[in-house]
Formats: sequence, structure tokens, C-alpha cells
Amino acid sequence: MHTNQSGRLIGAIFGLVFVLANAGALPTAAAIPLRVLAIIVFLRLFTAMRRDGAAADRAATDGTGTDGATGATFGRGYRLVVGAEVLVGLGGLFVLARVLHVPQAAIGWIALVVGFHFFGLAVVWRMPSVHVLAAGLTACGAAGLAMVRADAPHAAVAAVAGIVPGVLLLSAVGWTVWASKRAVAAGRP
Repeated sequence: MHTNQSGRLIGAIFGLVFVLANAGALPTAAAIPLRVLAIIVFLRLFTAMRRDGAAADRAATDGTGTDGATGATFGRGYRLVVGAEVLVGLGGLFVLARVLHVPQAAIGWIALVVGFHFFGLAVVWRMPSVHVLAAGLTACGAAGLAMVRADAPHAAVAAVAGIVPGVLLLSAVGWTVWASKRAVAAGRP
């Protein structure tokens, strides 16, 4: 599996997990169709990535194993960003649950940390477009934390800080898959 495919697959998996994990906070009549739709979107993306992966990666790379001139690799910078994400994420979850006694804020915290991690990846990969996804996820996380502080219903927090980030991740992956297909169709290397 090429670097671009791996990154897309990771994003799609996390998008699916965000939706599946948080849809349960909604009424069953909304949760079930939302989960089914997320699974269908994920499977469609997975199929497109698998079927068109080699061609899409040839179109998106310059032969150096990076995303164009941007350097989207899973090297040292990536590992440092993800390592910091895990440490800050787990540390924050501990503080929220054990010190501040607001475990319901976990959804917002996770979205916030994932958003911040994408800001780091945008810099490491030299991909300014990733800042857009980072800003969206960070905003969802911050809104979720503010909603918990305002005693908003759990379903509302789960929708804003869990489901919307999942949709953003799946949409971002869908966009990159679509853009790669267009590049291949246009005959761009």
C-alpha cells in the first residue's frame, strides 16, 4: 500500500469510528441510518482506494514516495506529531475524568486534539490544505467542550464533537480520492 493510500485509509477509518461511536447518543431512528450511511460511505471509499490506488498514487506522487512536492510521509515528523497527539490526548482524558470529573467532555477533547494534530501534520507534510480539515475538527472539539460546560444534552455534544468530525474526515478522504481520479483522467502524472 502506498503512502497516499495509507493516509487516506487511516482518515477514513477514523471518520467511520467517530460516526459509529457517537451516533449511539442519538435516537435510534437517527442513529441506525447514520451508522449505515457511514459504513456505506467508508466501503465505497475503501473500494475506490483499492481499485484505483496504484493509478491515483501515480497521479498524486512525483516518484519520490511523497505527495507531490509536499512530503506526505510517515517519517519522523509524522511519528512525533502522532506521539504528541497520543500523550496529550490520554493526559487530557485522565484530567477530565479523574481531576475535573467531567468525563462527558471526552468527545470534545478527542476532536480538539485530533484537530490540533492535523495542524501539525499540515506543517510536517507541507500541505497547507490540511489546515482546513484541522480547523474544522478543532472547531468541533472546542464547540463540544463549550457545550459540555453549558450542560448541553449529550446527544447534541456527540453530534457536534463526534459525528460532524467523522463526516469531515470521510469527506476529506472522499475529496482526495475524487481529486486523484480527476488527475488520472486528465492524464496528469
